[in-house]
Amino acid sequence: MSDPILHVFGALALELSPGSSAGRDALPQRDAGALATSIARDLAKFEALASTLELTTVGAHYDPVELLRPGWPVHLELDQLGARAPTQGLHGAGKTSGRIIAFGAHEGRLPGALSPSADYAGGPLRLVPWSLTGDAATVQRIGETFESDLMEGGMAGADTALQAQEMFGLRVEHARYLTLHDLCALMAMQYDHAGLGPLWPILEAALLSPNREAWLDAPPEPVLRYADHEVRIALLSPDAWRARNVADTAHRDDDSDVLQRQFAHYEARQRQFAAVLMAHGVPVTFAHCNGDPAGQL
Repeated sequence: MSDPILHVFGALALELSPGSSAGRDALPQRDAGALATSIARDLAKFEALASTLELTTVGAHYDPVELLRPGWPVHLELDQLGARAPTQGLHGAGKTSGRIIAFGAHEGRLPGALSPSADYAGGPLRLVPWSLTGDAATVQRIGETFESDLMEGGMAGADTALQAQEMFGLRVEHARYLTLHDLCALMAMQYDHAGLGPLWPILEAALLSPNREAWLDAPPEPVLRYADHEVRIALLSPDAWRARNVADTAHRDDDSDVLQRQFAHYEARQRQFAAVLMAHGVPVTFAHCNGDPAGQL
């Protein structure tokens, strides 16, 4: 039997207007608690039973790559900190039959490992993570409802959107709720539009099926293998690359500028894929391969 589902992981997604300033990425405790109360109210409107669960969130916003990492580390940190939170004096406690736990900044610092990375600041989509925890049967029911409904009908309350905009100092165009699976689907579409579609199945395996193996083996794309929780990227010599990617054998020995540019593009594509994977917290190793990389990665 599979383990019971004890959490629903999601985020308040803030789609920013073009040219929006970076604002501030962390709120003081009082503001974090007020925003958490609004989030709890919104989630209870989508499914009343959500108010019976424990909501844990943080007054901070993150880039999607910070939330979409193997093991969901930001949400895991929220849950671990929430499990140690005192039962008295919590902002919002008693307003619903569940608890509301909100972490804010003290003297400019967030607790634990919750500080957003400055490396990914300034993107057009910012995410305020939340977790619902409680009775397994209730969590499963709410999770199923949210998975089916939030993507299409999960708009945040207008006052919640305005509250987030004012507190963070952002220009918010749209605010809606997503589960992490919704966010995966959204990022898959965005990566496809950005020309990174071939990489998504590798990243999806690392996020959703970390114990399985996945390959990208589709010339002219780089060769990647995901296994044992890391991605290995094949480094090919110019000759091996030509043998694999140049269909006309008569031109494989041609040292033309065109082939040199194509090989340089191939190497740049490798670096691009590696950078995206590492931003998502997936370890990457480059492996020198002679000839066919299928048996060498």
